[in-house]
Formats: sequence, structure tokens, C-alpha cells
Amino acid sequence: MPRGSQLIAFLVASTFWISMITYVGWRLLGPAELSWRARWLARLGLAALAVLPLVAMVSGRTPGAGTSPNWQPWSWAGFLAMGFGSLLVLLMLAVDCVRIVLAIGRGLARLLGASAPAPAPERRRFLLRSVNAGVLGSAGAITAVGLVNTLRLPAVKEVEIPIAGLAPALAGLRIAQLTDIHIGPTLKREYMERLVARTNALEADLIAVTGDLIDGFVDQLAHHVAPLGGLRAPLGVYFVTGNHEYYWDGPAWCEHVRSLGLDVLNNEHRVRARGDASLVIAGVTDFRAGRHVADHESDPARALAGAPEDALRLMLAHQPRSAPACHAAGVDLQLSGHTHGGQYFPLSALIYLVEPFVAGLSLLRGAARGGRDTWLDVSRGSGYWRPP
Repeated sequence: MPRGSQLIAFLVASTFWISMITYVGWRLLGPAELSWRARWLARLGLAALAVLPLVAMVSGRTPGAGTSPNWQPWSWAGFLAMGFGSLLVLLMLAVDCVRIVLAIGRGLARLLGASAPAPAPERRRFLLRSVNAGVLGSAGAITAVGLVNTLRLPAVKEVEIPIAGLAPALAGLRIAQLTDIHIGPTLKREYMERLVARTNALEADLIAVTGDLIDGFVDQLAHHVAPLGGLRAPLGVYFVTGNHEYYWDGPAWCEHVRSLGLDVLNNEHRVRARGDASLVIAGVTDFRAGRHVADHESDPARALAGAPEDALRLMLAHQPRSAPACHAAGVDLQLSGHTHGGQYFPLSALIYLVEPFVAGLSLLRGAARGGRDTWLDVSRGSGYWRPP
């Protein structure tokens, strides 16, 4: 994305964010009974809530700032503020939607001749303050739970894929998937080291890293992603790009990951043997990679060109939106990430409105490749993006 477009996008997002925090401040401070000192402290807190996330986002593109140890506390503060603030906004909007519906109901009742005594002003203020306290408490509790969860590695989730007609030599094939790690402002080398050790301990037959490895440029994060080169599996360790690689120079990251010893699959495949059976391991670039790098346009058909038809066909594709094209190209199993399962409530519920596949197993049936079905497994991720 050109720098001018990036600046415009940042200004629009910043204006929207500050407007939403201003709305929350108006709703919280309006009915609150506070001393002038407490009110000013609350305003300072709201100002920090508005500004800290913007500082954290800008620092990521500031040479020597975003990944400096001196900046890490600011990154944590900024992205925690982003998570807490976004929860406040969403919860307050939900409360106000309920209030609007109730107000409309009371108005209709009056039009129909039904009369009910209006609540006393003091009672209304008490209820409003109580609801506001509940919003603050809920946002704080969800943020705290999220913070605790980010300080530990994700649990290993075992998924059994019942592929019809699987060759006996491929039965029990073990694939370890890592995705959406997002090494960058808050997750560093120590996290990568622990994740690699946990993955190697699984003794998988092959390892798939399905994009969004980083949030930063190669010169910022090379030291922190270096442990990735320690991944080991008999059938190989493979990498495909996610959308975030292209925010930070996707081709440069492809070269760097390749230098660590991983097999980078940019619309290409490899054929591996297990006993008397063949396994095709294919990978596509990110679903929207072509918007950033013209010759990185995602192309499942190209990735499988020349692959044996009678082999088990595995596709690594960062976004689950690639599934229909991968199914049409003749894939038995697609491994994806990208969605984080919504990452945290209430986004974990709202994401179903915009993503066709969110998390877990799905089966695409159809006439592709002689009528064989395609399994899609979407991981919730091995890390997190922005708000912890």
C-alpha cells in the first residue's frame, strides 16, 4: 500500500477510534457523581485510552522503536488499551441499543393508550450508573482474562480428519500446524523458542506454518523469529504467506523464512513418499496477496499443476476464503488460520457475519476431482494480533 494511502487509512482509523472513546467518555462521565479532581483523572484516563493505541501502532513502523526493549512496555500498554477500549465501545453500544429499543417500546405504548408511570429521575440515574459500572467491570474482566491467556502457550488441539479412501500407508499421518503467531510488538523471541520446543515435542510427520508469522520488517524481527529454523519433521517444514507478511514486505519475508530452512510454497507443491503412498504438500500465497505483489496472486490451480491425481493432496492456505478455489482444484485437506476465531468476545460472535469459515472442521462437498470432498480445518491461531 502506498505511503499516502497508509497515512489516509491511519488518519481515518484514528479519527474513528478517538470518536468512539469520546462517546464512551460522554456516556460514562455524564451521569457519574464525581468530584472535580476525580472527573479530571477520569478524563486523563480516557485520553490515555484514546492515544496509547495510536502510539503503539505508529511505533511499529518507526525504525528502532517498535521492537526496542525500551518500547515494549508502551506496546503492551497501547494494545491493552486497544482491547479494553474496544470492549468498552462494543458493550456500551449494546447497552444503548437496548435503551433505544425500550424507549421505542414506551413510545408505542403511549401511542396505543397504555400508560405507565415514568421512573423517578433519581432511580433512572441510579440504574444508569449501575449499568455503566457493569460495562466497566465486564470490559476489565474480559481484558484481564485475555492478558492471562496471552502469557502462556496455546493448548495443543488434536483434530482427526476422516479422509475417505486414504491409503493405508498414510493412516495416522501427523501434521503440526502453526499459524498467526504475530511475532512483533509484544510477542518476542522467548515466545518463539517455547512454541518451537512445544511443536518439536509433538514429533509430527510434517509441520505447516500457515502465515501471519510476524508484525514487523525483517530487519526488526530477524532475531526474534530465528528459533523458527529449529523446527524439525521427517517430511519437512513448510511455510505460506498470510496477509500480514505483505504489510511488512512479503517477498523479503519469503526470502528470510527460506534462509531459516523452511520450504516456502508460493503457489507450488512438493511430493513426498510415505511407504508406498504419495503425499502432495501444496501451498498458496495469501488470498489477497495480488493486491500487494502482482506476481504473488493466489492460485490454487497453479500450485497443484502437475501434481499426481492419486496422491493425498494437502493445501496450506492462510485464509479459509481460499477453500472454494482449493476444492475446485482438487484438494483433500486444506489447513488455514487468519480468523483467530474472532480472538475475543464479542468479536468471536460478530465474525460469523463476515467470514464464511471461522474455526474448526468444515466439509466442502461437490463434483471437484471426481466427486471427492475437501476437508477444511481452520485454526484459532498460535498467537494473537494487537489486543492481547
